[in-house]
Amino acid sequence: MTEQVLELVRALGGAGQDEETLLTLCAAACGALDRRLKDGLSAEDCQGAYPLAAAWIVMDWLRSGRGLEGITALSAGDISVRREAGSGGGAALTERALALMAPYCRDERFVFRGVSG
Repeated sequence: MTEQVLELVRALGGAGQDEETLLTLCAAACGALDRRLKDGLSAEDCQGAYPLAAAWIVMDWLRSGRGLEGITALSAGDISVRREAGSGGGAALTERALALMAPYCRDERFVFRGVSG
């Protein structure tokens, strides 16, 4: 599955990155998703959602590693960069990835159970 995620990352704009780094990030993203899967489910059971979600997570990691979160526009002539707060920066792709995978993942939200009083 890692190779499929790697191909998606390249297609989404990760081409030109160090291949070893990309492969490491893809394996880590797959591992992070694997730990969240409901018992008895595998990556293959999630159909196309799994590789896309893992690729989005990698793209988020790459973007935040370069300090590009929050950038909404980039121009080349006279060089201008626009960064807006609340523009879906930060972990926006990771949040979308986890939402995409929600039907396949355990609910890990915090709840109190069996607490008296």
